[in-house]
Amino acid sequence: MKKVQSLVLVAIFFYIAYKEPVNGQPRKDCQTRCGNVTVEYPFGTSPGCYYAGDPNFHLTCKETGKLLFGGIDVINISHSGELRVMDKISYACYDKQGDLSVKSSYSYTLGSLSLSQKNKFNVVGCNALALLTTIGQQNYSTGCVSTCNSPSTVNGGDCNGAGCCRTDVSVPSDSYDSFEIYPSRLENMTSVHDFNPCTYAFLAEIGTFHFEGVGDLKNLRNVTDFPLVLDWSIGNQNCEQVGNRSICGMKNSTCFNSTRGTGYNCKCLDGYEGNPYLSNKHGCQDVNECTTNSTINKHNCSDPSTCRNKVGGFYCKCQSGYRLDTTTMSCKHKDYEWATILLGTTIGFLSILLVSSCVKQKRKHRKMTELQQKFFQQNGGGILVRRLSRPGTSNANIQIFTDESMKEATNGYEESRILGQGGQGTVYKGILPDDSVIAIKKARLGGDSSQVEQFINEVLVLSQINHRNVVKLLGCCLETEVPLLIYEFINSGTLSDHLHGFLFGPSLTWEQRLRIAVEIAGTLAYLHSSASIPIIHRDVKTANILLDENLTAKVADFGASRLIPMDKEQLTTMVQGTPGYLDPEYYNTGLLNEKSDVYSFGVVLMELLTGQKALCFERPLQPKHLVSYIVSAMKENRLHEVIDKKVIDEDNWKEIEEAARVAMECTRVTGEERPLMTEVAAKLEGLRVTKNKHQWSDQYPGQTENLVGVHIISAQGGSSTIGYDSIKNVARLHTSKLDADIY
Repeated sequence: MKKVQSLVLVAIFFYIAYKEPVNGQPRKDCQTRCGNVTVEYPFGTSPGCYYAGDPNFHLTCKETGKLLFGGIDVINISHSGELRVMDKISYACYDKQGDLSVKSSYSYTLGSLSLSQKNKFNVVGCNALALLTTIGQQNYSTGCVSTCNSPSTVNGGDCNGAGCCRTDVSVPSDSYDSFEIYPSRLENMTSVHDFNPCTYAFLAEIGTFHFEGVGDLKNLRNVTDFPLVLDWSIGNQNCEQVGNRSICGMKNSTCFNSTRGTGYNCKCLDGYEGNPYLSNKHGCQDVNECTTNSTINKHNCSDPSTCRNKVGGFYCKCQSGYRLDTTTMSCKHKDYEWATILLGTTIGFLSILLVSSCVKQKRKHRKMTELQQKFFQQNGGGILVRRLSRPGTSNANIQIFTDESMKEATNGYEESRILGQGGQGTVYKGILPDDSVIAIKKARLGGDSSQVEQFINEVLVLSQINHRNVVKLLGCCLETEVPLLIYEFINSGTLSDHLHGFLFGPSLTWEQRLRIAVEIAGTLAYLHSSASIPIIHRDVKTANILLDENLTAKVADFGASRLIPMDKEQLTTMVQGTPGYLDPEYYNTGLLNEKSDVYSFGVVLMELLTGQKALCFERPLQPKHLVSYIVSAMKENRLHEVIDKKVIDEDNWKEIEEAARVAMECTRVTGEERPLMTEVAAKLEGLRVTKNKHQWSDQYPGQTENLVGVHIISAQGGSSTIGYDSIKNVARLHTSKLDADIY
């Protein structure tokens, strides 16, 4: 019986010895190599060969010689807490029609390991968007956007947003256990298919991916994977907490807190090399720095014969009469000249100064990069990425400008370059290296999320407008403390300047004012009825109407604008606008619809008629608001007293009266009683057509009957043809309707 018990105890002893490490050490028969990768404890390929406290240290060695962590190829294990693996590229490919044809997206489970900050998230493609999402206790997402529309806009080198985008990966290591990568395209861009059929996204160790320009846009799919660094550590306690219970091997190794912020790692003391997690002959052993086969801490004695090894280090021994020069680690006679000492000291000082300068410059560059990333998020970059990724949002060809280029264009934002200042920010005149002139709007943001929303809103609204009477958005800059919008430069000031200022020449004629009114009305009609998504400007006023060298109207400042979903007719928003132009119904209810713009346009039309401001406190015994002022004049049949005397003559009074009636219709208190902007544009264009026909008939009376029809500019910027009698009948109907409403 005792013999049987002894056999059982022996069997149990051998089982335990095979199954679990002894005193935290692996079995002696553990596999130490898989293919060309060395497998070292705490990692192992079989039970008893890896750190039992964490199953994630269990690796798999395939018969093909591949070492796997989960399903990822392992290429190197570092004692300092890094595991290098090969990360596959995720991609999404599109056919010539812009439809998705092939997609390959990867997700990895990391367990207790985490992504190292030595990695970068890379996105390659034109108008490409990719998201990196971590999944665990807390989900984090980071994204990157790259834009381009032709091969000429793409250059190799740094990923600066043109064809390639790169961003840091900074996620708390204890907040997730897996991650996923999703590549996509902001818009079906069929025009880039020939040189960029696919969008690529992947994580890669810093320095392992160099963007080669157009070649990578077309053929990056031929590269299957890139090196990726994973961080690992032992347990979730630091060195102070674990004390002498760490698995660091004996006296020649030491514990240090992991850079991950959780757990610890081990390292050999200076002068020792080996596996710091082992206490046997493969653990940290003394290095003979004086031999040529030493792999670390080699001696720096100038003469190898002077090198002497000692436990944990070495020293250089000189002959009698000589002393060791610690700068060059060479033996020199004690009587060498003082100039040599001075020269060595000077060279050492300069070397230290140079190294310090390089380190400082590198830190400054890294800090600047981090600051630019911070400003990108602070200025709504994340909001912009999310908005652009929404279904149905079109992506305009918006150029991304750098902070440096904007400083050069404005000569350091000097005051002489300021074109104007308003509620949404300051506008500077800029000159690009190709001598083209631009307008740079510096948004006035103070960390208020609503202001950031307005800035991003202006980008989104302008990106969806393509109209000759709307100021064209050229691009933006988000890497500055205050975000910038870059527009085409309009060189003749605002409509308010021409009506109320003194910086310009002769006053606008009636023909010019009527044409400007038609252009503004047509533009608002386009925004309300013909844009891909209906747009309400919400701040129509003469200060937001720019005039070019031909006095063509350009509607500007969309910071307060709103996109109206296709299934809604109005929105409930915080009341915003300019006193004097603000729709009273919108002010009282907070309900925003296209009739709010109609009211504001009516006030602008009244300014064109009278040359007076929307609010004027210099009119004694008269209403201060221009609408009330004109309503009072109309009721008392003294409209001629309030119309600008510079535009009245015998031939245009009927047109002025009709325009005044249109303005009255637009400024009715109840929105339902106001006309649509398409109707307003047609009425005003009808006045222009009628005037032009009268001028034609006066000049060529015999040919009037041959004038079959005239062109009316539509709200979309096109044209249609109607007969003169139709115009006259429509004008008569509108006039009768206005008479009934006003009187």
